[in-house]
Amino acid sequence: MQPRNRKAAGWCAIAVVCVSGFEGLRTVAYADPVGIPTICFGETKGVRLGDRATVEECRGMLASSLEIANQSVDACVRTYLPDTRRAALVSFTYNVGGQAFCSSTLVRKLNAGDVAGACDQLLRWDLAKGIRLPGLTKRRAAERDMCLQGVT
Repeated sequence: MQPRNRKAAGWCAIAVVCVSGFEGLRTVAYADPVGIPTICFGETKGVRLGDRATVEECRGMLASSLEIANQSVDACVRTYLPDTRRAALVSFTYNVGGQAFCSSTLVRKLNAGDVAGACDQLLRWDLAKGIRLPGLTKRRAAERDMCLQGVT
């Protein structure tokens, strides 16, 4: 995945590692733990069980979806984000969607200057259809740790 500019290289590389590490790569669509058809690195939009994709197609989907997630972060956050914090928020937004991110308490706290409180909000998002998923709990803890880097 190539970022559009050098400025994006840091957060983008971190987000790719985070998302791909937690989502894993599956080139044949499968039902996720709550039954949602999923393919590649966690893509769900328009996916049907049995769909197939090449590794290159999956990388392209990831790049496109991370760009969309980053656009949501840019649209809703009105404060400076160091690379690790941006990567954490892009990873989170990739997973929950831009609308959920933008309307979250996390964003309200971040925009109010409560960075630690905002990052702590990530830990609250470990349910899928009301079910606590251990993998999601681990992902949120990792995103929180990235989000808090540099906070004193």
